[in-house]
Amino acid sequence: MSSDVIYAMNALKRGFENPLVRWGIKSLLKKDSKTGRAYLELILANLAGEEVELPYRARLLKPLIKKVLERSTRVFDLSYDETVKSFEDPWVRRGVVSVLKGMTLFGVRKPFTPGDPFLIVWDYTYRCNLRCKHCYINAGSTLPEMTIEERRKALNIIADTDVVILAFSGGEPLLGPGIFEMIRKANDYGMYTAIATNGTLLTKDVVQKLVKAGLKYVQVSLDAPIPEIHDEFRGVPGAWEKTVQGIKNAMEGGLYVEISMTVTKLNYHLVPQMLKFVKELGVNLFMHFNFVPTGRGKEIVELDLSPEEREELLRMLATVSLEGEVRAASTSPSFARVALELGLKRGEGFLAGHFYSIHGSPKLAGLTEFIGGCGAGRAYLALEPNGDIQPCVFLPVKIGNILKDDFEELWRSNEVLEALRNRELLSEPCRSCPYRDVCGGCRARAYGYFGDYLAPDPGCIYVKDLWEKIVKEVSQRSSLVTRKLEKSSHAPRTA
Repeated sequence: MSSDVIYAMNALKRGFENPLVRWGIKSLLKKDSKTGRAYLELILANLAGEEVELPYRARLLKPLIKKVLERSTRVFDLSYDETVKSFEDPWVRRGVVSVLKGMTLFGVRKPFTPGDPFLIVWDYTYRCNLRCKHCYINAGSTLPEMTIEERRKALNIIADTDVVILAFSGGEPLLGPGIFEMIRKANDYGMYTAIATNGTLLTKDVVQKLVKAGLKYVQVSLDAPIPEIHDEFRGVPGAWEKTVQGIKNAMEGGLYVEISMTVTKLNYHLVPQMLKFVKELGVNLFMHFNFVPTGRGKEIVELDLSPEEREELLRMLATVSLEGEVRAASTSPSFARVALELGLKRGEGFLAGHFYSIHGSPKLAGLTEFIGGCGAGRAYLALEPNGDIQPCVFLPVKIGNILKDDFEELWRSNEVLEALRNRELLSEPCRSCPYRDVCGGCRARAYGYFGDYLAPDPGCIYVKDLWEKIVKEVSQRSSLVTRKLEKSSHAPRTA
């Protein structure tokens, strides 16, 4: 970490220990009675050129905020003008407010916890038109869901906070009642809206409706560049053709498109071919989804990658991303560590993790411990179709219900969330790992394998001995699975 970054972080810590500074920041976070927007958000909008009338207190604080921004952008070798321009987007302003709110509530700590979740993944419905082998929610079930009125209430509760991104998932969210209305309202509230879909329903007409509702981002699941393999994993013949056409329709509609691939031993050897296919399609991002043994995924645990296979995969993704071949990311927290190591080796700043990869000054490396790898219960939450709240969609531990509990109070003081945010509580060897604050291990995988979200992540290369013990204890499910393992165990080649 550079001396400038260390100085800036230490200055922040000292500042937030000062009662006067904390009082001043709390004043910035207060909402204007006329607009319902925080004073800080109004100032940022004004700096970005929005015609907004600043209350007297906001006018007094504007020069100070401008000076802080100038100093911060210099420390991290960022462009002040580009930073200010980004404030044109309401979700960026919400993010800044949440960061300061988090520092006020939780302090400047590693890893960082915002004042409200940066991201909420809303499993909007259990309904689905596919039958995927690894489905974490066991889609297709007839469990009770919130009514339309209850969904509206849930959305209003979320909107009253400073949540930045609301991603609709499932099941297949496009089958959920009122989905277009919810996207539109979330967009009107100033949140960045995304949807995770199997892509089969993304007709040109549906894409137009999504764009009109204000959707910005679509994540489409595609498990292989070969139709037969994708269809077999997804449980429906012909799914691949519809999914690829849905991807093309989304791109033509101007949406930001991500292709996500749940990598197992069945398709591990196809990753290089998949990266070439993704590049040919011209999508914005390729996402490796880490396999988690939850939901129907418990039935195919034998297909999980070994630590060595996962490490090689992550290094491949970091390399192609850093070299500009394909922009890649991963839901594996280990990807943050791999990207950091590769960037430092090349003398570059390279931050990569869930849904992002950032190239820039080596000074950026100083932020990795604050971004913090796994964000379950720390940077994001999951909302289930019935209103239950979980730390992550892959971590089925109920902490409350959005219709029955105080949402903000849950975020601030729930015991499960506090435990997930405190890396000192992790079991060894994660607790003593030098990359503890950069990665933190996948808490959902720890829970899936050990029933303990503070246990080690058995997919990490640093605990491969633990993985070998698990493999010995897991019996083969059938001779069919065994044959698939034998055919798909060779390592990927560089794309």
